Amino acid sequence: MNRFHVHLNVADLASSIRFYSQLFAAEPTVLKPDYAKWLLEDPRVNFAISNTGRAPGIDHLGIQAESGEALALLGHRLDAAGGAVVPEDAAVCCYARSDKLWTEDPQGTRWETFHTVGEATTYYAGDAACATDGANCTPDISAMKPKTEKGASCCAPQSGCC
Repeated sequence: MNRFHVHLNVADLASSIRFYSQLFAAEPTVLKPDYAKWLLEDPRVNFAISNTGRAPGIDHLGIQAESGEALALLGHRLDAAGGAVVPEDAAVCCYARSDKLWTEDPQGTRWETFHTVGEATTYYAGDAACATDGANCTPDISAMKPKTEKGASCCAPQSGCC
């Protein structure tokens, strides 16, 4: 079964962890100096927060697929929805390694569908990698062109990443 995903940027990680731990009646599943994640069953959600310098608020929404096949099916649904779909294979993001598909809804909300294949020791891959060709990543999904080499990625198509 797939899992709904919400990622919030927060200004104060410690107070946000206290708040969400109380709200969810659970401690984070993953806890890092700049990131926390709860994998909840009720409701079935992957809820993540980070304080990596972005403006507080919703960073993106998404669906975590249970398998590569489920991710491919979600990709077909994203394609049918009509938005530009940007693949990001072997991404290192949020202390995990995942294959991803990014798009935006008609209002510009970023959507990430992904299948996690392992853990990572860093929040994102770093300066040498980026999800798109060109000088900088962009929040304009339609302007992005996916990289062709596998393993080159960053946390999300966005301004100033990498």
